[in-house]
Amino acid sequence: MAGKVTFFDTNVSFPSNLNNLGFQSASPNTSRFVPQSKSQHEQDGSAQAQDQISRCHEKLRSLRPTDSATLKTELNLLFDQLISENYSSSNHDNIHPEVVCEMLIQASRLVPLSQEHLFIKLCQLIHQLLNQLQVIVDEHTLDVLVSYCSRALRTCSSWTHPDVLLALSSLVYGNGSKCQRHLPDLLGLSGFLVSYGDPVQPDVELRRAAVHCIANLCLSVPGQPFLEEPYKGVCYGILLRTLQSPKPADVEDIVFCSLLQSALKGMQYFLNCGKWKAIPNQDLGTLLAVLKRFMFYGLPGMSAEMPQVLYPAPLPQYETVSVVKPEPSQDSTVQKKNTGNKKRKSRGKGKKAGAEGKRDAEEGEGDEVKSVDQSGWSLGSQSSSVTPQLYPSWKKGSSDSEFSDPEGGMQSKLRLYQARVRQSALQCFLAVVKCVEKRILYGYWSSFVPDAPGIGGPPPLTLLTIALKDPSPKVRAGSLQVLSALLEGSRQFLSTAEDTSAPRQAFTPFSATLAASVRELHRGLLLALVAESSCQTLTQVLKCLAHLVSNVPYNRLRPGLLSPLWKQIRPYIRHRDVNVRVSCLTLFGALVSTQAPLPEIQLLLQQPGSTSALNSPGVRTPQELSHNWRRPGTSSPRGVEGAPEGPCWLLQLCVSLVTQPREEPYSDSDAAGSGGASLEPSPVRLEALQVLAHLVKGYFSLAQTSLLELGQLSARCLAEQEPSVQLHGAKLLEELGTGIIQQYRADANTPQSAKLVPVCQVVQFWSDVLSGPLISALQNEQHPTLQTSACDTISSILPQAFSQLPDKTQVLCITLLLGLTYSENSLVKSAAVRALGVYILFPCLREDVMFVADTANAILTALDDRSPNVRAKAAWSLGNLTDTLIVNMQSVGLEFQEEFSDMLLLNMLRSATKASGDKDRVKSNAVRALGNLLHFLQPVHLGKPVFEQPLQEAMSALIETVRGDATMKVRWNACYALGNTFRNRSLPLGSAVWSKEAYSALSYVVTSCKNFKVRIKSAAALSVPSTRDRYGDVHQFAEVWQALARALEHSEDTEDFLEYRYCASLRSQLCRALLHLLSVCQPEDLPALRSSLSDQSRPVLQDFLVRYLGDKDVALIDGPAGEEAVDHTAPEDGLMVLNETLTRLKGALEETVSDRSEDLKTVVSFLEDVLRNFEETKESDGNDSSLQLSKSP
Repeated sequence: MAGKVTFFDTNVSFPSNLNNLGFQSASPNTSRFVPQSKSQHEQDGSAQAQDQISRCHEKLRSLRPTDSATLKTELNLLFDQLISENYSSSNHDNIHPEVVCEMLIQASRLVPLSQEHLFIKLCQLIHQLLNQLQVIVDEHTLDVLVSYCSRALRTCSSWTHPDVLLALSSLVYGNGSKCQRHLPDLLGLSGFLVSYGDPVQPDVELRRAAVHCIANLCLSVPGQPFLEEPYKGVCYGILLRTLQSPKPADVEDIVFCSLLQSALKGMQYFLNCGKWKAIPNQDLGTLLAVLKRFMFYGLPGMSAEMPQVLYPAPLPQYETVSVVKPEPSQDSTVQKKNTGNKKRKSRGKGKKAGAEGKRDAEEGEGDEVKSVDQSGWSLGSQSSSVTPQLYPSWKKGSSDSEFSDPEGGMQSKLRLYQARVRQSALQCFLAVVKCVEKRILYGYWSSFVPDAPGIGGPPPLTLLTIALKDPSPKVRAGSLQVLSALLEGSRQFLSTAEDTSAPRQAFTPFSATLAASVRELHRGLLLALVAESSCQTLTQVLKCLAHLVSNVPYNRLRPGLLSPLWKQIRPYIRHRDVNVRVSCLTLFGALVSTQAPLPEIQLLLQQPGSTSALNSPGVRTPQELSHNWRRPGTSSPRGVEGAPEGPCWLLQLCVSLVTQPREEPYSDSDAAGSGGASLEPSPVRLEALQVLAHLVKGYFSLAQTSLLELGQLSARCLAEQEPSVQLHGAKLLEELGTGIIQQYRADANTPQSAKLVPVCQVVQFWSDVLSGPLISALQNEQHPTLQTSACDTISSILPQAFSQLPDKTQVLCITLLLGLTYSENSLVKSAAVRALGVYILFPCLREDVMFVADTANAILTALDDRSPNVRAKAAWSLGNLTDTLIVNMQSVGLEFQEEFSDMLLLNMLRSATKASGDKDRVKSNAVRALGNLLHFLQPVHLGKPVFEQPLQEAMSALIETVRGDATMKVRWNACYALGNTFRNRSLPLGSAVWSKEAYSALSYVVTSCKNFKVRIKSAAALSVPSTRDRYGDVHQFAEVWQALARALEHSEDTEDFLEYRYCASLRSQLCRALLHLLSVCQPEDLPALRSSLSDQSRPVLQDFLVRYLGDKDVALIDGPAGEEAVDHTAPEDGLMVLNETLTRLKGALEETVSDRSEDLKTVVSFLEDVLRNFEETKESDGNDSSLQLSKSP
């Protein structure tokens, strides 16, 4: 609103006796003037705008379309009143979009297209109301007003078309899919937007408005469909041609920048419409080349000349960089604007020259950086004359704003617009990264990521160059966002990088090129970290480094990449900005979690802490601190490197960030996230707790010295009111418990020198924890997520320590878990069921029949839950419980079996059978449990009729799972379960109806399954029966033998190359199974054996058996890692089995009748040949070894 301002005249005199004039003197009781707050001012402005729109709406509804001058005057006044209001200055949520739409429709009915000036005012009103009120019109309003604008484009004068297109762009914003009826007129072959947006259009304002309209058509609101073909492709073509076309000579640079910005924004909207599809008119290389060109558009100090198309290649493509010479059009514009002000012009020129001088000095940055790199990245040890050259020119100024040009004229405005173009190009590139598959995008890696510093020449045109050279902090942040998106999920791509071997002279492999690129990323981002002054951009640098660290294969690279980074980021933990501190801690979390434990990180964690660097709040960059904490005399309060090793400094730092009060306030951004009056803000504390969890998980040997202290910290976090802090405290406790358990595991990969945490200390740790707020967290029904985390925490107790806890503590844990299995929240229920599945394996609990029974009942109830996650956890726990039954059967004996309820066992068998038909997540453990239960059944159970039907159903479920098309994990467990079932001597294996089906299923899998692990386990199951009668009749035995022989003959036939690594294990298991069948065969089985040993397969089988007898180091594969069952049966001595079988058969040959002698001779001859070839091979290998020893010096 416009208003008149009146200033007081200094010559005016006021009477001395003000009270006589009606003025009152201020007294203590007089209310003082209080200015309105911002929210009150916005409420008043919103109410005024709402009243005005309501009045104008009612007025418009009362008008009727006529040709009178009065109507025209009233409409002009109404439009002026509406346009004069600034709707963007306050919140207008109380202005309903329906009112705005009705008002605009009524206005379009009152304004004929013949009154062009009034019509233009209406177009301006449409644009202003929809933009400032952020209204997306409904479908009816869209149809009416788009038709209105389309008629205007046909009938009105050309000078009105830019305003019409501007109104049209506001109408179609987010409504592209709803404009199907109007798209032929807009985007058809002769559509308005096609003709006006074409690069040959001479009117650049009209062209810019058309491109802006096309951009808004491409925008899709979440939940709405995208623009459909062929119009989607038309938009892409216009936008791409706009970006590829050069600037016309008669167009001002700022106007052209606005056109480019609209086109880039439209391309960004287009890319957000879904996954990129490679079609003939949409080439990714062409788009990337355009975007790369505008990423450097107007960047001071360089001009990009690059190909029109980028091709996927491992090597960088041709591109040159030259120093920018001011364009005549820019200089002429500036000179015209600055004529008559020579003094100001000379000042601006001087500053520009100074900036160019600084940029020229910066060109020598590559040489200094190279020397820094060769000297071990010791940036802090540079002399004062060298260090400033590491900073770009934007760093040397005193302001963090976009630009601080004293001219305040066209040149400064032009640079601002050029920076916006670069920012839009980077945002568009970010959209490309999100919509294009990474495996395709990584083909263009070398075009955007350097693999060597630009020494002795111009810097390469990459994202790192923008992060280091661009004067705009927003553009620098944009380049870092793109680089972060590229690095996210790049672990598989970067895993090929390697530079540990000696460099090759003839050629450079791709692995070495990629490793050089990784090193250059570390170098460039470290320079950006040192030089950056903008807090927002500095946060992006740290986030980008975190993505890099999380995906780089440091075990394949030469060490030394992480040490300089580690040292440079330490001061930022006490940075004045809370977001920087959080990002710094995120980076530390990435460092201690990537490929842990890394030797380089372990050494850095063991170094003494730096009190001078870490206790100095308000630090912006490490330059103020580097000279203190890098000097040997001040690096530690204990001085020299040989000082006694103390607690890990990072651990102590994170503990202090969580518990200690702030020494002094930091930036204003802390206020919003502060979790307490004096503690660090909540984001900092939460991130510090996450770093502690990563540290404990990856480097437990360094954290175990502070075990009790970390337990107290977790208890303190659990006692707080903020749920997120409580969750992180529980997570830290879980990691501590898991670390202790892994230390005590016999197969843990811990160094021999690592000292285990004493059990007494573990008992004390858990006693303190369980007597604190963890129990309250388990009972806190208001926060089910916290209950879930608490269940996971108490499931990580060391079994040896649990047995030494007080009885009341053990009973409390068990009671709480049993109660939580009936929780209404599925997450809590699944966590409690899983915890019981862990407890059931504890030696002190598994022999307790009452606990086993209570746990079984809770698990069976959870198996019927409607949540798949609960059922999956329950099936896993049931598998563990049945493992316990088998262990107790072997260790305790009949006493436990007699005490265990038959009815409960029957219910477990039925529930496991039912669960075997569930989803694969449930089925994999359900079949494991079935195998254990069938192994556990005793004659007393099998003699009861109630078990007969469930036994049949359980066997049928296992057989169907083996034959089915489930995942490898499920079928592997099903084969193991059948083998486990065959071990039960009480089952009528061989005579039961289901025996033939079970053997047929295993025979089918061992010959036809594509997965070799499943074949191995099926062959192992076929070799379980210990006596001949358990293999059934002669035909059944022959089927098993022929299946194993055929599987061995074709054991190297596979379509999947990854399966070849299991070929040796498969052959070993098949040979073992064949020898086992030979050891139990009877005379009636010999004809079937003779038929397979007398054809062309005999030499193949003989060769494989000889190799099996000689390969003593072939390990049998138990199965995939995870929750599958594990077979601990040791392989038999094949040579011993062969000799015993041969001796038995030779003895039978002397007693056999004539009709069986030929069959028996064939088998004996085959085994003798195998044994003879093995002895010859062994003797030959021994001679070769002796010869090698005699030749050695």
